Amino acid sequence: MNRFITLLGLIVLLIAANASWAQANLDINTPGIAAITNAMKARNGQLQGAYQSGAVGFAKDGNVAVRDAGALPLKDRAAINGLVAQENQDRAALYKEIAKANNHPEWEGDIRNTFAQRFIQKAAAGWYVQDANGAWVKK
Repeated sequence: MNRFITLLGLIVLLIAANASWAQANLDINTPGIAAITNAMKARNGQLQGAYQSGAVGFAKDGNVAVRDAGALPLKDRAAINGLVAQENQDRAALYKEIAKANNHPEWEGDIRNTFAQRFIQKAAAGWYVQDANGAWVKK
């Protein structure tokens, strides 16, 4: 019986140790990650009005999306579409770079999902986010 309890304890320790090894460092920084995040920060100010108007929202897949183009003045639509495309390219590159910097490129999907949840949680009140079913909801 004591051997069983000891063995069980070792198994629990091994599982716990293995789980801690399998967690990505989401705060890791490399020159590539820094360049991507700097571009995203510079673009963020240009997207603020679109977030506030509800024209652009945070999608459940870790991207941003034009949710309601009608909420934008006609003259601004092409520019916002371009900014959204650039933002999504940078987000995809960021998720890939973080996975690569952690020496686990196969983690890219999990990293994307984690960031998607974080972006949605941090969205300001009044901004639109997608719920798990893909419906747009106002925070």
